[in-house]
Amino acid sequence: MRTFHHSDFPADRLLADRRGSISVCVPARQEAANIARVVAPLVALREAGVIDQVVVADADSADGTAAIASDLGAEVHRQSALLPEFGPVLGKGDAMWRALTVLRGDLVCFVDADSEDFGAHFALGLLGPLACEPDVQFVKGFYRRPFKANGTTQPNGGGRVTELTARPLLQAFHPELAAVHQPLAGEIAARRELLERMAFATGYAVEMGLLLDVHAAVGLDALAQVDLDVRQNRHQPLEDLAPMAAAVLGALTDRLRRDGRLAGEPEGLERPPLSELAALRRAG
Repeated sequence: MRTFHHSDFPADRLLADRRGSISVCVPARQEAANIARVVAPLVALREAGVIDQVVVADADSADGTAAIASDLGAEVHRQSALLPEFGPVLGKGDAMWRALTVLRGDLVCFVDADSEDFGAHFALGLLGPLACEPDVQFVKGFYRRPFKANGTTQPNGGGRVTELTARPLLQAFHPELAAVHQPLAGEIAARRELLERMAFATGYAVEMGLLLDVHAAVGLDALAQVDLDVRQNRHQPLEDLAPMAAAVLGALTDRLRRDGRLAGEPEGLERPPLSELAALRRAG
């Protein structure tokens, strides 16, 4: 897995090296306060001819998110209007899957709507390895995650589910992916043909599910990650992170079960119950 920095891929390099069309999608829910910060740089890239399509997939937001994005020049689609025969939209992964039906690009990039540090370098960095390295199939972003609490900012305190759940699980069950800095990053890019072959977990499970399935499909050498410097967003209360952690765990254990890897003895060393110790000694 190769690692790049977003500065490796300035706009002029992407414009010169790209082959085929490029779409960038922003799934959004109630992001009126921040959506302009994300959409405006993307529309500027489209106007410069660097990318071809900017889509906001809006979750029927009641705060005017869709109108703001549309006024800025984005193509806006209601998530619920995409593949409606599949019923209600079940979270981010479902929204991404449905959005693929309106994304026209040969290269597809997804970015989150709540990033307070968003700039054109997010899209350029994610798309660069695909445009400039023909053997790269899938790209994830990574960054420092400052954590704001009680009026102070910790430089690296964000990404709690990543550090406490996702990365330890990968280290234990997929050590070849332990070098992925931000396995749950919502900023990804991939070749359209690859994404169309992937199942999409609904909700919070999508990032872990895609990483594992893409790795299984194309191998580590076809994956890349790009340093996007810093990403800040609203942090959820600790109690709200439990469903996210459970979804991440479920995505991994579903695949372990499917692959027959959950059978076997526990690897951790355990001491026997003291009530059984005498019998164990007698048994030798």
